[in-house]
Amino acid sequence: MKIESTDSYFSMLFFYNKLIRYMNKGRKINDKTPGIVYLITATAVLGGFLFGYDTAVISGTIGDLDHFFIQPQGFESSIGNWWLGFTVSAALIGCIVGAMSGGIISLKLGRRKAMMLSAILFFISAIGSALPELCIDSIGSGNHTVWISFIIYRIVGGIGVGLASMLAPMYISEIVPANVRGRLVSWNQFAVVIGIFISFLVNYQIGKIGDASWQFSRGWRFMFGAETIPAIIYFFLLFTIPESPRWLVLKGQDEKAASVMYKIFPEIDVPNLITEIKNSFGTISPKLLSFGYRVLLIGGALAVFQQFIGINVVLYYAPEIFKSIGVKGDQALFQSVVVGLINMLFTIIAIKNVDRFGRKPLLLIGAIGMGFSMICLGASFFLNSNGIFALVFMLLFVASFAMSWGPVTWVLIAEIFPNSIRGKAMSIATAAMWISNFIVSQTFPVIDKNHFLIEKFNHGFAYWIYGAIALISFVFIWKFVPETKGKTLEEMEGFWDKDKNLN
Repeated sequence: MKIESTDSYFSMLFFYNKLIRYMNKGRKINDKTPGIVYLITATAVLGGFLFGYDTAVISGTIGDLDHFFIQPQGFESSIGNWWLGFTVSAALIGCIVGAMSGGIISLKLGRRKAMMLSAILFFISAIGSALPELCIDSIGSGNHTVWISFIIYRIVGGIGVGLASMLAPMYISEIVPANVRGRLVSWNQFAVVIGIFISFLVNYQIGKIGDASWQFSRGWRFMFGAETIPAIIYFFLLFTIPESPRWLVLKGQDEKAASVMYKIFPEIDVPNLITEIKNSFGTISPKLLSFGYRVLLIGGALAVFQQFIGINVVLYYAPEIFKSIGVKGDQALFQSVVVGLINMLFTIIAIKNVDRFGRKPLLLIGAIGMGFSMICLGASFFLNSNGIFALVFMLLFVASFAMSWGPVTWVLIAEIFPNSIRGKAMSIATAAMWISNFIVSQTFPVIDKNHFLIEKFNHGFAYWIYGAIALISFVFIWKFVPETKGKTLEEMEGFWDKDKNLN
């Protein structure tokens, strides 16, 4: 059922709305926010859940994929490490494609239909990654000869991730009130970290089922296949949410946009807001550089820094990192669950405070925490200290990221771009993020397993690089990034007017 055409749907939410108001009693920033806003957001962020699950599930399968696909090829050690890195990061190629095409797809189809497309791609990838011999050989009989098929299915899933990573924050930012926008866009990152945590938990449980030979041949298939269930749920729930009112205005569907806005913006002058949105689209050239280079550079740099600080090294390679310090088998998978749990808990801190303290303070605090913990993590490897120190500094890094750069980067990227270029600009920023992710994921195993660097630094070198980049990001945020707390998307355009006039 479609919200914009079914008023009875809203009446079903009466008690839900009352519950939300009770939970938020005494909190001024959202005491007038209708419950439907939360329900719409909860549905949209299921894309973030799939994003998190799909990107992190690979962490529990790296050793199995190496054994199943790479080792039978007989590659020389360094070449094998490179191909293992490529197999792990292949989905990121699709992420880049999905992010770069997301702006055009969401402009043509609308935000909701584009999210439906991402759900379909998640489903196809989950089935194909679990059964790469599908349509080639009998199910379960595949071996290293279906390696290319596996990579293709992972790329398909990556396209879905790239779309979801851009669409969910953009959709939420366009449909929720400004006073809770930061917190609700942060819900998407919370869904991402829940997806990561669930993938770690699923990997751990599956890892306990059989012995190593079963895990090498079949266990990893179940890890990928489990994604089909949330993909199906996500697809069908998308039928229950409305299209973005700002996209509807862009397409000249003012009446539909007004119908949605009256339900989600009860305290706002809807006709006046529609006029503001139309003006933001209609009086500005739709060219990407309409507002100059600075807004694009800041958005892109935020995305690049978020990845170059090394978060996905921890998330993708956590079990392998723990194994490198002597943790065995399913215990390495269990410690990954702890990493996922810390990631999830500290994201809640960001959600509760992003509209309270603002975006910049959280990013600055997070940059210091990440820089310190990465430098100490590298030192713990270099000094060959007890493994507990590596675990502590890894958890400190994840906590610092989760309460700051994890959710807040997405909030800023969804907020800083003007209406007329938001789709295209977010595509570029998100693509920059996935390109950076690919670079980091591809280079980490090459650096970490380099014999010379192991001899000199004992696996610590890469973490020092990430720590230095985190400290550089502090300077970048301090000098260049604007605060967007409490501003409407239309008000943010005024910040870039001087750049527009210089063009």
